[in-house]
Amino acid sequence: MSLWMVRAGEEGFLIEDFIDRKIVAIGWNYLGDLKKYKDNEEIKNEFRKQRPLYNNYKIGMNTRQINIFVNEIKNKDYVITYDPNNREYHIGKIISDYRPEPKLCEYQNIREVEWKYVINRDDLSASTKYKLGPIQTVFKIHEDAEKEILNLSKGKEKKEEDIEYQKSEIETIKEDYIANSHEFIKDKVMALNWEDMQDLVAGVLRGMGYKTMVSPKGPDRGKDITASPDGLGLTQPRIFIEVKHREQPIGSGEIRKFIGGLRTGCNGIYVSTGGFAKEAKYEAERSNIPLTLIDADLLVDLIVEYYDHFDTDTRSLLPLTKIYWPS
Repeated sequence: MSLWMVRAGEEGFLIEDFIDRKIVAIGWNYLGDLKKYKDNEEIKNEFRKQRPLYNNYKIGMNTRQINIFVNEIKNKDYVITYDPNNREYHIGKIISDYRPEPKLCEYQNIREVEWKYVINRDDLSASTKYKLGPIQTVFKIHEDAEKEILNLSKGKEKKEEDIEYQKSEIETIKEDYIANSHEFIKDKVMALNWEDMQDLVAGVLRGMGYKTMVSPKGPDRGKDITASPDGLGLTQPRIFIEVKHREQPIGSGEIRKFIGGLRTGCNGIYVSTGGFAKEAKYEAERSNIPLTLIDADLLVDLIVEYYDHFDTDTRSLLPLTKIYWPS
């Protein structure tokens, strides 16, 4: 028997209906009886008619959750739902097939439940809380989390975890979030066109406190951006920046050419979203002129570090949302 999450609507507003009427329910009322569709493609087509602004991803995700609720959840499977006001999880068993029931609940697609147990969120480990976190309405609970929840609900003693272990567990989850967010930001950066990439790099430098000048379209003799404290290159440091936005790594010849165009007293930055070949890094290391190589990962690190100082134009190129984490 599997354990499934069925959320009680946004912020748990249907929790009383779920418990008092002994049901779990999903919305999508405008689709009517969900059993009338012979397969997922018919549901997707109906979504396209009813919600023409939905993209394929949203249609696919919604269809997947409907299919789980109607077909994959079996009688006698366990189900869990959350009461955010009391910070409690209710656990029960599914005791009916899917059916539409317009008068029973605001969400008209239901399954009957025999509610059995209640557990407090504070009694769960950090990893299980994390696995209960996806925003989908319906999803299968991870096997490790399922085992902990069912053991706890049946009165088995909770395994005591020392404070240091809990801190380590939460820190691991945090690192996972950071790593994923880094990759998602990089995806957005890589999707920019060349001109926007050049403007983004200039915006990062402005966020770091420099003033910049971006070369117009056309031959730039290897200098896409110039940066300095005064914006005119009359005050040190004078920095010349080359931006290459492509999948292939930069080779040593391109680095030598860039260095050759710099004069004594200047500094160089070479940005390549495709990275750098080993020989290119060696050329930069042995250069007599200070030169920093920035690949896509370092660029994302700089974006995250200085984003609060970005101007409006730069933020519009790469809109990001700040997420807070307990310290």
